Amino acid sequence: MLTATALTKTHGARHLFRDVSIQLSAGRRVALVGGNGVGKTTLIEILLGIQDPDVGAVHRPTNLSVGYLPQELTDELNGTALEVTLQGAAQIVALGERLIELQERLTGTDDPDQSQVLHEYGETQSRFEQLGGYAIEAEAHRVLAGLGFDPESVHRDVHELSGGWRMRVALAKLLLAEPDVLILDEPTNHLDVDSVAWLEEQLSTWTGCILFVSHDRDFIDCVANRVIELDGHSAHEYVGGFSDFVESREIRLGQLEAAAANQNRKFAETERFIERFRYKASKARQVQSRVKALERTDRIRVPDAHQLKAKFEFPLPRRSSRVVVEFENATAAYGDQTVLTEVSLVIERGRKVALVGPNGAGKTTLLKLLLGELEATQGKARLGNKVDYARFAQHLTEILDERRTVLQEFKLAIGDQGERNLRTVLGGFGFRGDQVDQKIADLSGGERTRLALAITMANPVNLLILDEPTNHLDLPSCDRLEDALNAYPGTLILVTHDRHLIRGVADALIVVRNGTASWHEGVDEDLLRPAATVTESEPASAPPANKHNEAREEKRNEARRRNKVHEATRDLRGELQQVERSWEKAEEELAQLQSTLADSATYDDPELARNLGKQHEELKDAAAELMDRYETIQRRLARKEAEFG
Repeated sequence: MLTATALTKTHGARHLFRDVSIQLSAGRRVALVGGNGVGKTTLIEILLGIQDPDVGAVHRPTNLSVGYLPQELTDELNGTALEVTLQGAAQIVALGERLIELQERLTGTDDPDQSQVLHEYGETQSRFEQLGGYAIEAEAHRVLAGLGFDPESVHRDVHELSGGWRMRVALAKLLLAEPDVLILDEPTNHLDVDSVAWLEEQLSTWTGCILFVSHDRDFIDCVANRVIELDGHSAHEYVGGFSDFVESREIRLGQLEAAAANQNRKFAETERFIERFRYKASKARQVQSRVKALERTDRIRVPDAHQLKAKFEFPLPRRSSRVVVEFENATAAYGDQTVLTEVSLVIERGRKVALVGPNGAGKTTLLKLLLGELEATQGKARLGNKVDYARFAQHLTEILDERRTVLQEFKLAIGDQGERNLRTVLGGFGFRGDQVDQKIADLSGGERTRLALAITMANPVNLLILDEPTNHLDLPSCDRLEDALNAYPGTLILVTHDRHLIRGVADALIVVRNGTASWHEGVDEDLLRPAATVTESEPASAPPANKHNEAREEKRNEARRRNKVHEATRDLRGELQQVERSWEKAEEELAQLQSTLADSATYDDPELARNLGKQHEELKDAAAELMDRYETIQRRLARKEAEFG
């Protein structure tokens, strides 16, 4: 177990956090959340021993193995993707190499230590089998495939891969190593929807401990069984996934607000007493006593849970033609390699479309066709009349001038003539007050992404293309982006692995898979997860706006039915999870109590034994009641689902 106790850290004159304690033990999958600049990465580096706390201590047992994936790679990776991944199982690989050496010695006839070599070979082989050595290369292939590598690319040298694919190799190496504690900083940043869903499945059954930072609500909900929130002052731990965290946090903040209001009333009464009797000699002792009491009392601080709601007012773009984007039997190739075949679809004015599919399937190629950066080898791909577009990609964060302030860079980039309040526009993207006067060099990765998004979205365009805009953003920034995209008056093409953002913004999907791209009305959950059935998409031989066949309508109706079931049963499913957790907790407490009652030493104190016996009966009744409630809710849930067929 890795244990941190009473950690405090300051950065200059600012407190990052104070009195933070964490226990990382087997079975705990902890999501670390909080806004930019609250100290998430600093806390991780303290746990790893990279930084020291100002106060507090971290206990790491000497035999504890810890694996760490940072947001940006710092270690050099050498070899092919498969070879680097196998480095995660270095002990097993070394045993395999030793077995080969011993086999070669055994084939020789002149080795005087033949019996000793045979004995070592037997022990080494037994250990190799015990650790799963004969299956380790197959397991490495499985992990790499889950992260998007095809059988050929696993043999490519890592130096030939892009930064995002190198991050995947580093993650594969960690997953194969299976450390006792796995620490991941934004592991989904460089993954596609398929790989994110695969990683969720792997981590949700991880037997060791995981501590991870993520802005992806679905990922947190699926993987985490605890959430730790850093709020800029301290840390608060919640049991459950992201949905449970939101609910429990609201309850805690409500209690905190009530306690703060009560404290303020008492402070006001005390201050009125002091003011009234400050100069009365007979009350001098009481006045001094209350003054000292006020000085000793810590004010209850209520975090700003309800951040200022940004109001996005985009400049109205000119009206484009009804058809904004059209692909007509378009085929794209690079040399002899065909990437997309016979793509036919239409995006009409005002639609908000998410482009999804595995990396390497052709999403970027589709965008290049659309923007004229790549000529179709067959068919056509074109923008409609009077279409003005802006495109966001991560490289925009790298070309910001670090010598300028946020306001200077924004003003120069958008060419504003002064008719708008630029501070108000920047405020919508989280830059408020003095923050607009910060130097670009002092901004975090998330803050640079927000500025690049503000620059992209500020000018009046009627087509907005966003390529992975949530990378490096914190959760509040993702909320701001979702609000901005919903307020945007034009047509949107969104490339992202963030399923929550897709659900919140998109009204249709373009699925790029198996060498083509197909249109799907609405947001079908099945299309956001990797499964064999997902590849069965309708042919896209004609613009979908003119297709009304029976198969498509049936698929749309099924998607609507699932969405209705999901919405109608949301509260019941939440209640079921809450009761299940309470039931499990009661059963654990009951087991502990039974263990205590089974100890003969307990009965040395008759009063204690009686109290424990009473607690045991009460807890047993409570557990039984929770079990009954669980079964009742299950029946209600089944009936509710049956209502939708």
